[in-house]
Amino acid sequence: MRYVAIFDDAPAMLAVRREREALHLEYLRTHRSEILIGGGLREEAGGAFVGGLWVFEVESKERAVALIENDPYFVPTCRTYRLLVWGKALPELAVEL
Repeated sequence: MRYVAIFDDAPAMLAVRREREALHLEYLRTHRSEILIGGGLREEAGGAFVGGLWVFEVESKERAVALIENDPYFVPTCRTYRLLVWGKALPELAVEL
């Protein structure tokens, strides 16, 4: 099943990002078969990060939650998220980013 996580960062998350970036990127590499796309969100090009977005292909919602909450970037006081089921429009067309 496909899910999308939309993360919202509190201002304190910038320090978490600086401190844990290498661990976070390694976590994404380790789980790349389930976290297909991930990246930070900014309000404008070059601006500060205000959140993030992941696209998952996982067996269950519980697995998606576990992946989110075990990520080194997940600090509940600094980062919240919405987890949504996602269905791609035009599923017959492959997309490569």
